[in-house]
Amino acid sequence: MSLSASAENLSSEPQMSGSDTNMCLELALEGERLCKAGDCRAGVAFFQAAIQAGTDDLRTLSAIYSQLGNAYFYLGDYVMAMQYHKHDLTLARSMGDKLGEAKSSGNLGNTLKVMGKFDEAMICCKRHLEISREIGDKLSEGRALYNLGNVYHAKGKQHGRIGHQGPGEYSEEVKECLQQAVMYYQANLELMKELGDSAAQGRACGNLGNTYYLLGDFQKAIYYHNERLKIAREFGEKAAERRANSNLGNSHIFLGEFEKAAQHYRRTLVLAQELGDQAFEAQACYSLGNTYTLLRDYPAAIEYHLRHLLIAQQLKDRVGEGRACWSLGNAYSAMGNHEQALYYAKLHLQISKELGDTMGQATAQMNVADLMKMLGIEKSDDDKKNLLNMTPMNITASSPGRYRLRRKSMDNLDLIKLTPDGKSKETEKRKQKKDNDDDEEDNFFDLLSRFQSGRMDDQRCVLRTNQIKKSENKEKDKDEDDLLQLIAGMQSKRMDEQRVTLPYLPGLNTKENAAIKQEDDSFLEMLARCQSSRLEDQRSPLPNCPVLKDIDEQESQSNDDVSSSATVPEEDLFALIQRLQAGRMEDQRAKGPINT
Repeated sequence: MSLSASAENLSSEPQMSGSDTNMCLELALEGERLCKAGDCRAGVAFFQAAIQAGTDDLRTLSAIYSQLGNAYFYLGDYVMAMQYHKHDLTLARSMGDKLGEAKSSGNLGNTLKVMGKFDEAMICCKRHLEISREIGDKLSEGRALYNLGNVYHAKGKQHGRIGHQGPGEYSEEVKECLQQAVMYYQANLELMKELGDSAAQGRACGNLGNTYYLLGDFQKAIYYHNERLKIAREFGEKAAERRANSNLGNSHIFLGEFEKAAQHYRRTLVLAQELGDQAFEAQACYSLGNTYTLLRDYPAAIEYHLRHLLIAQQLKDRVGEGRACWSLGNAYSAMGNHEQALYYAKLHLQISKELGDTMGQATAQMNVADLMKMLGIEKSDDDKKNLLNMTPMNITASSPGRYRLRRKSMDNLDLIKLTPDGKSKETEKRKQKKDNDDDEEDNFFDLLSRFQSGRMDDQRCVLRTNQIKKSENKEKDKDEDDLLQLIAGMQSKRMDEQRVTLPYLPGLNTKENAAIKQEDDSFLEMLARCQSSRLEDQRSPLPNCPVLKDIDEQESQSNDDVSSSATVPEEDLFALIQRLQAGRMEDQRAKGPINT
């Protein structure tokens, strides 16, 4: 239920708590308006003020909890979002509101998913699905299916990153997760077709394409991304169209269809420019540069890599600058322009040192050394020092077989001990040593008994009679009873102090919660007076739950503060293809004709 609906219900019912309830609702409606306008921080402040004012209307309070949880979610404060969605869930269960319980379970599941608590998120989303089917709410069921697909998709994607594996190379556990995601996305897609919701169908198709891509089924990935592209064009969603083109380019790369990939990347670049997003523009340039490198069109590759470098410098993305310099060095080297290649290789080396990128530094040092050798330039003292300072791991990775560790010497082994005579001598020595130890042990015990024998009689104790035993038992029982009474007396005073109370629901005006209200009444009254004249004109409802988005869009939004200026795509396809193809190079070499 939205806050506007709560206001209508409240106006038609007799007011029980008077000014407090009215103030709570007015503040909450202003918070709702601010969130709808995009100012979630100010909206949160008003929602918190509404909770301080308090209300005894459970449905109004449930709506406040839901909206406040959503606002914190959009602000990226997932701990607070989880807290208020839990309050909403508790309140919905206490009211017996099944639909409210389903929605709050879904919201809580989404929050837990973003926090990486996938197993807990699955429990909440499955509860959402169960209740939705129980009450026959198809829309709620569709959201639950979509959310479950998101949870399994995110879990598989995150676990797949751990082993640095590529699409289709994941472990069986990760593949099983992704298959579960496909199952729930398919069910969601069928339900959305039945309900005629084209926008929801587009989201499901986009996520199905992404999941099939991770599973290595690139043909199915292309099919669903094309479906996503059609729906995005139908609704004029340029951001979704850009993502679909980028995903299609990635899939065509893995099928070796580089020309088709370049077409989609060019369209991605145009859409990024239309949206005014420089980071995505740089990513499209980087992908195009790598694609033209695969096509061996090096001038075009250099053009796009230079554009990528320029934007990375403008956005101060040092990682992107380093990757652009590395790519430019490779492209110039392939063209035979070793002077330019050396220039960018040195830039790559400098940036890698600044970033502390050991692998990048090792790669750059080897490239610089090779290019200087080709150009006939002698190494400077600094270059020699850098090459000597390379770690053993990097040397092994870059030049396998060039350095070997010496085998351990066998000189320190006593070879005589391995002969039959040597073995028999060793056996006799061990036997003699054992006999000597036994003799020493016997002598020690004889000496001990001689010295202690005089004290044994003095240390003997006399057993008492049965009467003495009975009296002692009685005294013992009495002492035990006194001890138990003493403990009970001491602990009983502590029990009340150690009792815990159930967590109260903030903002609920009951007898238990009345004593918890803060002394902010003057501030709240002043705030209400200032804002009351604006409320009626400014009211607008928020959606009951967060707007559903593609999982890639959700991830990019949750990482805005970290990677908003990242100019290199999350998945470096060029490096991945190099790794995948490296094992096939020797098998694909052709032998020249033998001279006779």
